[in-house]
Amino acid sequence: MSIKELNILTFNLNSQIDFYKGILGLNIINKIDNKVTFKIGNSLLTLKQDKNFKPYHIAINIPCNMDFDALKWLKERLNVLKFNNNEIQDFSYWNANAIYFYDADKNVMEFITRRNLNNQSTENFSYKSLLEISEIGMPVDDIKSTYESIRKIVNIPIYDGGFDKFCAIGGEKGLFICINKNKKRWFPTDDKAYSSDFEIDFQLNKDCYSFRFDNGKIYTNSK
Repeated sequence: MSIKELNILTFNLNSQIDFYKGILGLNIINKIDNKVTFKIGNSLLTLKQDKNFKPYHIAINIPCNMDFDALKWLKERLNVLKFNNNEIQDFSYWNANAIYFYDADKNVMEFITRRNLNNQSTENFSYKSLLEISEIGMPVDDIKSTYESIRKIVNIPIYDGGFDKFCAIGGEKGLFICINKNKKRWFPTDDKAYSSDFEIDFQLNKDCYSFRFDNGKIYTNSK
């Protein structure tokens, strides 16, 4: 699965523009009165001003050999979120490392290196090293019924986890991080997980799909 476009809400559009353009250096693809779209590698991220905003969790793939380069680059720009005093989190069971930080809306953002992808780079780390959006958090009351709703749209596998607290759905280039919001909070901050509304366009096995996550439920978008 690859995420082509992710549409989320923002509490303060101008602050998010300052963050993504000014701090991370991303290019603006489109901007209208209450909405802006940034290019993140092979993905697009669209933010829309909305009073109903609640925080998200989003991960971005970076080259698998650049975790320390990414850490240095981030620390020149913002505060990295630590866990047990570690700045780089070791997810050995996924053969991956991750670095966490907040954006201007206090979304829990993540740069992740996935060694299974063999996507090394010899370039200096920059905004161009952000390869694609690879995770969107999907907190719900019932993981099993949510997975069944997604399966009605697309035959997508479970990557890791189960139906109790945590289920990663998809693959290493695109995952729905489905958690039971009554049993689990976001790592590494222990922030409360909300069923934050989003719309997503993604591709699986050369086929394109689209749906919206609205108040914890899945609704199909016609494409």
